[in-house]
Amino acid sequence: MFDDLTDLYTELITDHGGKPRNFRVMDDATVVAQGKNPLCGDEFTFYLKMNGDVIDDISFQGKGCNISTASASLLTTLAKGKNRKDIEILFDGFHSLITTGSSPIELGKLGAFSGIYQKPSRVKCAILAWHAAIAAAAGKTETVTTDERESE
Repeated sequence: MFDDLTDLYTELITDHGGKPRNFRVMDDATVVAQGKNPLCGDEFTFYLKMNGDVIDDISFQGKGCNISTASASLLTTLAKGKNRKDIEILFDGFHSLITTGSSPIELGKLGAFSGIYQKPSRVKCAILAWHAAIAAAAGKTETVTTDERESE
Protein backbone atom coordinates (compact mmCIF):
# COMPACT_ATOMS: atom_id res chain seq x y z
CA MET A 1 0.00 0.00 0.00
CA PHE A 2 2.78 2.48 0.85
CA ASP A 3 4.26 2.15 -2.63
CA ASP A 4 0.85 2.82 -4.18
CA LEU A 5 0.44 5.93 -2.05
CA THR A 6 3.96 7.13 -2.85
CA ASP A 7 3.30 6.56 -6.55
CA LEU A 8 0.03 8.50 -6.31
CA TYR A 9 1.78 11.41 -4.59
CA THR A 10 4.61 11.42 -7.12
CA GLU A 11 2.04 11.37 -9.94
CA LEU A 12 0.14 14.32 -8.43
CA ILE A 13 3.30 16.43 -8.06
CA THR A 14 4.42 15.51 -11.59
CA ASP A 15 0.97 16.39 -12.98
CA HIS A 16 0.74 19.79 -11.28
CA GLY A 17 4.42 20.52 -11.92
CA GLY A 18 4.10 19.77 -15.63
CA LYS A 19 0.61 21.18 -16.20
CA PRO A 20 0.12 23.81 -13.52
CA ARG A 21 -3.38 25.05 -12.86
CA ASN A 22 -4.08 28.78 -12.83
CA PHE A 23 -0.81 29.52 -14.64
CA ARG A 24 -1.69 32.85 -16.18
CA VAL A 25 -1.39 36.59 -15.79
CA MET A 26 -4.49 38.09 -14.21
CA ASP A 27 -5.06 41.51 -15.76
CA ASP A 28 -7.62 42.61 -13.15
CA ALA A 29 -5.67 41.49 -10.07
CA THR A 30 -6.05 43.73 -7.05
CA VAL A 31 -2.62 42.77 -5.69
CA VAL A 32 0.51 41.32 -7.25
CA ALA A 33 3.47 39.87 -5.34
CA GLN A 34 6.68 38.08 -6.26
CA GLY A 35 8.47 35.24 -4.59
CA LYS A 36 12.05 34.10 -5.21
CA ASN A 37 14.16 31.22 -4.01
CA PRO A 38 17.74 32.45 -4.48
CA LEU A 39 19.20 29.00 -3.83
CA CYS A 40 17.71 27.32 -6.87
CA GLY A 41 16.37 30.18 -8.99
CA ASP A 42 12.64 29.52 -8.58
CA GLU A 43 10.77 32.75 -9.27
CA PHE A 44 7.01 33.32 -9.33
CA THR A 45 4.62 36.23 -9.59
CA PHE A 46 1.25 35.78 -7.89
CA TYR A 47 -1.88 37.62 -8.94
CA LEU A 48 -4.77 37.84 -6.50
CA LYS A 49 -8.21 39.34 -6.88
CA MET A 50 -9.24 40.15 -3.33
CA ASN A 51 -12.75 40.93 -2.17
CA GLY A 52 -12.10 42.28 1.30
CA ASP A 53 -10.33 39.41 3.05
CA VAL A 54 -11.50 36.75 0.56
CA ILE A 55 -9.47 35.50 -2.39
CA ASP A 56 -11.90 35.60 -5.31
CA ASP A 57 -9.26 34.50 -7.81
CA ILE A 58 -5.58 33.63 -7.79
CA SER A 59 -3.07 32.80 -10.50
CA PHE A 60 0.67 32.72 -11.00
CA GLN A 61 3.40 32.91 -13.63
CA GLY A 62 7.10 32.23 -13.52
CA LYS A 63 9.60 29.43 -13.51
CA GLY A 64 10.56 26.84 -11.00
CA CYS A 65 11.31 23.21 -10.36
CA ASN A 66 8.60 20.57 -10.38
CA ILE A 67 8.10 20.81 -6.62
CA SER A 68 7.75 24.59 -6.46
CA THR A 69 5.48 24.68 -9.51
CA ALA A 70 3.29 21.86 -8.18
CA SER A 71 3.04 23.58 -4.80
CA ALA A 72 2.00 26.86 -6.45
CA SER A 73 -0.51 25.06 -8.65
CA LEU A 74 -2.13 23.21 -5.75
CA LEU A 75 -2.16 26.37 -3.65
CA THR A 76 -4.05 28.27 -6.33
CA THR A 77 -6.66 25.52 -6.61
CA LEU A 78 -7.21 25.55 -2.84
CA ALA A 79 -7.13 29.30 -2.20
CA LYS A 80 -10.06 30.43 -4.32
CA GLY A 81 -12.99 31.46 -2.15
CA LYS A 82 -11.01 31.24 1.08
CA ASN A 83 -10.17 34.12 3.37
CA ARG A 84 -6.69 35.09 4.45
CA LYS A 85 -7.01 33.35 7.83
CA ASP A 86 -8.03 30.07 6.12
CA ILE A 87 -4.90 30.24 3.94
CA GLU A 88 -2.71 30.95 6.96
CA ILE A 89 -4.14 27.88 8.73
CA LEU A 90 -3.45 25.77 5.62
CA PHE A 91 0.05 27.24 5.46
CA ASP A 92 0.75 26.28 9.07
CA GLY A 93 -0.36 22.70 8.41
CA PHE A 94 1.58 22.53 5.15
CA HIS A 95 4.70 23.99 6.77
CA SER A 96 4.48 21.35 9.50
CA LEU A 97 4.05 18.61 6.89
CA ILE A 98 7.07 19.56 4.82
CA THR A 99 9.35 20.14 7.81
CA THR A 100 8.29 17.20 10.05
CA GLY A 101 6.35 14.78 7.85
CA SER A 102 3.04 15.29 9.66
CA SER A 103 0.37 17.95 9.96
CA PRO A 104 -2.07 18.78 12.75
CA ILE A 105 -4.80 19.35 10.15
CA GLU A 106 -6.12 17.41 7.15
CA LEU A 107 -4.44 18.71 4.00
CA GLY A 108 -6.02 16.62 1.27
CA LYS A 109 -3.96 16.67 -1.92
CA LEU A 110 -1.22 18.67 -0.20
CA GLY A 111 -0.35 15.37 1.48
CA ALA A 112 1.56 14.67 -1.73
CA PHE A 113 4.38 16.72 -0.21
CA SER A 114 4.68 14.56 2.93
CA GLY A 115 8.10 13.20 1.96
CA ILE A 116 9.69 16.63 1.45
CA TYR A 117 10.87 16.80 5.06
CA GLN A 118 13.32 14.01 4.20
CA LYS A 119 14.90 16.33 1.62
CA PRO A 120 15.61 19.57 3.52
CA SER A 121 17.04 21.27 0.43
CA ARG A 122 13.57 20.99 -1.19
CA VAL A 123 11.58 22.53 1.68
CA LYS A 124 12.16 26.04 0.34
CA CYS A 125 10.99 24.91 -3.10
CA ALA A 126 7.71 23.66 -1.65
CA ILE A 127 7.11 26.70 0.58
CA LEU A 128 7.97 29.54 -1.82
CA ALA A 129 4.48 29.87 -3.31
CA TRP A 130 2.88 30.00 0.12
CA HIS A 131 5.08 32.82 1.37
CA ALA A 132 4.41 34.89 -1.74
CA ALA A 133 0.65 34.26 -1.80
CA ILE A 134 0.23 35.04 1.90
CA ALA A 135 2.22 38.25 1.44
CA ALA A 136 0.00 39.19 -1.50
CA ALA A 137 -3.20 38.44 0.43
CA ALA A 138 -1.91 40.75 3.17
CA GLY A 139 -1.39 43.48 0.57
CA LYS A 140 2.40 43.33 0.64
CA THR A 141 3.95 43.89 -2.75
CA GLU A 142 7.67 43.61 -2.00
CA THR A 143 9.43 40.50 -3.24
CA VAL A 144 9.46 37.68 -0.71
CA THR A 145 12.45 35.37 -0.65
CA THR A 146 12.69 32.01 1.05
CA ASP A 147 15.87 33.15 2.79
CA GLU A 148 13.95 35.84 4.67
CA ARG A 149 10.87 33.83 5.62
CA GLU A 150 12.04 30.28 6.30
CA SER A 151 13.34 31.13 9.75
CA GLU A 152 9.72 31.50 10.93
